[in-house]
Amino acid sequence: MTAAPIVEIRDLRKVYSRMRKDDVVAVERLDLTLGTPGTVHGFLGPNGSGKTTTIRCLLGLIRPTSGAVRVFGVDSTTSFHLAAPRVGAMVENPKMFPNFSGRRNLSLLADMAGIAKSEVDRVLSIVGLSERDGDSFESYSLGMKQRLAIAAALLKNPELLILDEPANGLDPAGIAEMRILIRSIAEEGKAVLVSSHQLAEIEQVCDDVTIIHQGNLIESGTLDQIRRHAGADNVVVEIENRDAAITVLAAAGVQARPRPAERELVVDVDADRSSDVTRILAEGGMYLQGLYAERATLEAAFLNLTGAAPPPPTAPPGDSAQNDADYIADDTASGQTGTGVAS
Repeated sequence: MTAAPIVEIRDLRKVYSRMRKDDVVAVERLDLTLGTPGTVHGFLGPNGSGKTTTIRCLLGLIRPTSGAVRVFGVDSTTSFHLAAPRVGAMVENPKMFPNFSGRRNLSLLADMAGIAKSEVDRVLSIVGLSERDGDSFESYSLGMKQRLAIAAALLKNPELLILDEPANGLDPAGIAEMRILIRSIAEEGKAVLVSSHQLAEIEQVCDDVTIIHQGNLIESGTLDQIRRHAGADNVVVEIENRDAAITVLAAAGVQARPRPAERELVVDVDADRSSDVTRILAEGGMYLQGLYAERATLEAAFLNLTGAAPPPPTAPPGDSAQNDADYIADDTASGQTGTGVAS
């Protein structure tokens, strides 16, 4: 018998009803499948695109308007409790007792879930907080708070880890640490689903991605498959006389065009043909001052696929473009109304 996918979302639609205002379609006919342990799947889109709404449906926190949402073959809307022991999640901003130490916060969560205290030591080591475990949560940097939240999500040693914007608000050093941490967790054999609007960062950690925009599925596949929508790789040449270089390359059947930057040309060849560009120019009596490969990027693919500017790296926290207070309260599916750490 073929095992059920780890995550299976089919034709998901979520409409929020709002008092005295028009309904809001947060997710429209979304499909997503995650089936391989030991991989990181990027769930990408701008803030307000429906990422957090989708994750809330996945965790049984809200009801889909229509469609199927399953985790390990279990219907999240009706029976998520059956899959919950295999899932750890951090949704939006981590919630902890500010005056308690990192260790005490985790110990309380472990006690409530009937988890052995030895697991607290294990997860503190994984996220690199063993030496700061006695410090209060409120004294932690934002990056440390995010790592403690991930530690909480790892307490059950879950097979699936869901992280909603784990690098949101972090400085470059914190983002790099988070990237290494996520990759190391996947290498332990866990499936990791990471939602993010930071395309350049997620590109460095994910194996495959799903892109959504305004609640709609845009594209899903491996990084290489998605990057193809950015166009071909190019070679960029820096040379003194650009016009003459374009003429020499054209005579050899190679097209080139000037860049806005002074003395730069984009040459329409694959990166592995950069030595041919150097040879053609040298045979024409021209010597370049620099050359580098310009790879197709996830950000460029997003631009081509959506026709929209890539999400800004400094976008404010949170996914929803609407105010949750406006939504009718009977939306919850399981009585769980909060966000934060689901461990």
